[in-house]
Amino acid sequence: MIVAKPSRRRLAELTSGVGAIVLGIGLGMLAADRIGRFGIPLLLVGAAAHTWGMFDKHRLGHQADAPNVWWELFVYWACWILLGRAGFGAPVHLSGSS
Repeated sequence: MIVAKPSRRRLAELTSGVGAIVLGIGLGMLAADRIGRFGIPLLLVGAAAHTWGMFDKHRLGHQADAPNVWWELFVYWACWILLGRAGFGAPVHLSGSS
């Protein structure tokens, strides 16, 4: 049996997640005229699910004493920063203020 290194497994998870995001964006663009009114609720549900999954995966990695990979910590905190920026910027954008 071949056992993948934790860093290689994490890279595969990241690649899969990025691919899912790109796929979702593409599908959303193709179906925008049909699902446009569900945009905000889908955005909120997706952000909540992503936030919980990201937090939980990070917590489980610490509990298992998994070895750290330099880029994983960078991506983790960069994602929190982007989520925070989106959380504060979206209401301003939606209200029409600049």
